[in-house]
Amino acid sequence: MTIDAVLERTRQRLDRVDAEQAWAAWRTGGALLVDIRPVAQRAAEGSIPGALVIERNVLEWRLDPTSEARLPQATGWDLRVIVFCSEGYASSLAAATLQDIGLRHATDLAGGFAAWLAAGLPWTREDLEPATAEPEALFLL
Repeated sequence: MTIDAVLERTRQRLDRVDAEQAWAAWRTGGALLVDIRPVAQRAAEGSIPGALVIERNVLEWRLDPTSEARLPQATGWDLRVIVFCSEGYASSLAAATLQDIGLRHATDLAGGFAAWLAAGLPWTREDLEPATAEPEALFLL
């Protein structure tokens, strides 16, 4: 199976949101907006002020409510998570993995950060540091 086929199959089970929907869900406190892009991409493209930065390689551990490496925001399985990357490809796969571990309301931002910019929503060149759990939990990965 090709990655394009995997991506298409993955997206069939996601309730993907556009930039305006993500903005509304995040502003009302109903969703956690998570940037999974590496620091180099965030530095080059910019970021969404206040979005939680969790780089892709530790995403599941930081959001699994049972993980010793979880973040304080990982409050339970009903957490609504909207993941985004640069253009909405890696984020679809990441959201599906979050669903696989039990976060059934996980989804992604269709079009990624590029769609956010195109919608004219707030962005900045700051917030480059990823979120971390307690220092001792970092070594569990």
